[in-house]
Amino acid sequence: MKTVLAAESLFVSWQPGDWVLRDIGFSLYPGELVGIIGASGCGKSTFCLALAGIIPRQLPGQVEGKILLAGEDMAQLSLADIVGNLGIVFQDPETQLFLTRVRNELAFGPENLCLPQDELAPRVHKIAKELGCQHLLAANPNELSGGQQQLVALASVLALEPKVLILDEVTSQLDPETCQRIQAIIRDLRQRHVAVLMVEHNLSQLAAADRILVLRDGTIEEAGELIGEGDLSRIYGGGPS
Repeated sequence: MKTVLAAESLFVSWQPGDWVLRDIGFSLYPGELVGIIGASGCGKSTFCLALAGIIPRQLPGQVEGKILLAGEDMAQLSLADIVGNLGIVFQDPETQLFLTRVRNELAFGPENLCLPQDELAPRVHKIAKELGCQHLLAANPNELSGGQQQLVALASVLALEPKVLILDEVTSQLDPETCQRIQAIIRDLRQRHVAVLMVEHNLSQLAAADRILVLRDGTIEEAGELIGEGDLSRIYGGGPS
């Protein structure tokens, strides 16, 4: 099976020569759920931003090595090619919501990728129904709860029908009911062969993961027996933070 997202000898830095990530190899397959864990500040978000092409296209930083999206070198792809295949959702949904109606948030991405107008409204209603936020379509995102905003941010990304979904600690501020809803959404996505990369501190959110990787000291490794032993101090260097 071919990877849908991969990194080869990946180095990433925010300052020239000061590598946050060093010589990372990574692969993600269709329908797979891979978890990423590690201490705060170890580079998990940097890894997500690099894999999504946000570094260095939208945020200043240095990337060496190769990132492959659906087998294509991401450095050679257009922004439209990337966002049409890969979506990312952040811990703070307010960073992704900027329009005055939920309906417009869900329509923004597909519209900018020139989805035909007669397909736009059905796409928006389909995604809203799947995520259980159809009753919020006329609402102002700024007036929603944190959990509702996170569902809207996720819906706005899924409206693009990506093949890869990156979730960067999206459940950290959510109530148990919303966490369960997101887990159900992930199960459904995987059945449709969408690959999911999920950064988490809470290991219970990664119970269904095919693999769990540990990011530490700028490198990445399989969690392996560390998770089975429950020895989080060896993973987080003193416990999760």
